[in-house]
Amino acid sequence: MKSKLTFLFLTVLLIGCNNKNSLSFEPLSVQTEACENCTSVQINIPKATGKTKLSATINSALEGEIIALLNFDEESNAKNLEEAKDAFLNDHEVLSNKFLEESIPWEASVEGSISFENDELITIKLASYIFTGGAHGYGTNRFLNFDKLKGIELYQENLFNNLKDFTLFAESQFRQKENIPANNSINSTGFMFENELFYLPSNIGYTENGLLLFYEPYEIASFADGPITLTIPYKEANPFLKYPKKP
Repeated sequence: MKSKLTFLFLTVLLIGCNNKNSLSFEPLSVQTEACENCTSVQINIPKATGKTKLSATINSALEGEIIALLNFDEESNAKNLEEAKDAFLNDHEVLSNKFLEESIPWEASVEGSISFENDELITIKLASYIFTGGAHGYGTNRFLNFDKLKGIELYQENLFNNLKDFTLFAESQFRQKENIPANNSINSTGFMFENELFYLPSNIGYTENGLLLFYEPYEIASFADGPITLTIPYKEANPFLKYPKKP
């Protein structure tokens, strides 16, 4: 009887641990009302449900990233997405009142999706487009990685066993993809790495096809070149990863 009770206790405990960071999502939408020739904000992202550390971490990270994207004057005190939307609208109104002849509608859109998930890790992609006047808007992707078991957000230094070793490997892959001779400067074909030294992008995310290195416009090339990407298959990336993708 004692052994059966022990087994039952361990089973319940195991289920509790597995459920602690189980994930489910519901759609979250924050948007302005439809209006012709008006400034518009469209935010559609997955919201993690449940009262777990992981859900709170994911929702807080997504919210913080989007608030930063909508922060035009860098002085906004927005604490949530609704306040960020209102601040974006207010910034447009203030600027329009100063320059009536140049007043044109602004636009902000953010679409969130899960780009990768397994038992240990989840990556959420935020595809955004921001237009605040000028010749063109600015579109990019952001990737946020999370440890599902620890309930924490993962930053670049958390993803690799040895960041220096992976950087050297990534440079060799980048040179091969972009046809840059090994003995030439990394900028020899027109890239704009600072100090002519290769470095990893700010955005690195897990996808179904491999580990994605995503250089935003202006990060290493001109705006006209658009984002520069490098996808490293997991078969090659796994030896460097703290979170290798299992077969």
